[in-house]
Amino acid sequence: MKTLKDVISLKFKTSESEGVIFHGEGQQGDYITLELKKAKLVLNLNLGINQLGSIFGHTSVTTGSLLDDHHWHSIIIERHGRNINLTLDRHMQHFRTNGEFDYLDLDYEITFGGMPFSGKPSSNSRKNFKGCMESINYNGNNITDLAKRKKLEPSNVGNLSFSCVEPHTVPVFFNATSYLEVPGRPSQDLFSVSFFFRTWNPNGLLLFSNFADDLGNVEIDINEGKVSVHINVTQVKKNRIDISS
Repeated sequence: MKTLKDVISLKFKTSESEGVIFHGEGQQGDYITLELKKAKLVLNLNLGINQLGSIFGHTSVTTGSLLDDHHWHSIIIERHGRNINLTLDRHMQHFRTNGEFDYLDLDYEITFGGMPFSGKPSSNSRKNFKGCMESINYNGNNITDLAKRKKLEPSNVGNLSFSCVEPHTVPVFFNATSYLEVPGRPSQDLFSVSFFFRTWNPNGLLLFSNFADDLGNVEIDINEGKVSVHINVTQVKKNRIDISS
């Protein structure tokens, strides 16, 4: 395909911070890749290079943040030549691509949810998308519907299910004064805890527990945006361990 105009739209939700949403490339050096990186949306686009390689057409634009929140997010990419409108959840960003070419020349297939292994180093390091997509539309083609009715030819469809499973995790919101207290486990020589958290605040107490028999305590907190673990043990010489990350 060699196009002057493109309109690509879809909705997605995921709990993963990395993953390729769609990808296409051509023999003239053209490519378009939309992916999640560190829970942000990154669009990489190149409308081609000349034979001398002197025209540098690579363009990269980043938008959004914290997109791995397992909520639906909508994307619309509108391209007319080198002019691009990238809309994420109604927030539009306008930019022009680098280089001098106006056409997107894609000789190979377009893949949604990942990219084929091409032998290039860039394809190895990129993760496939893990989550849900709906309303995928590429230049007027309803890709979701065509895939479900098996009307995409040629196509290589992996292990897809046409439903979106909700996660079984239950989040808990804490304000500045709330806390959750749970019973301890006496007569255990192992202390183990794991959790995910998200906050805008640079400081705060995440967890605190006293050890039985006045043997000390453990504390996990955020201090100036860093997670710190403090372990106090009363019966040893070096009685305090501090780890910060």
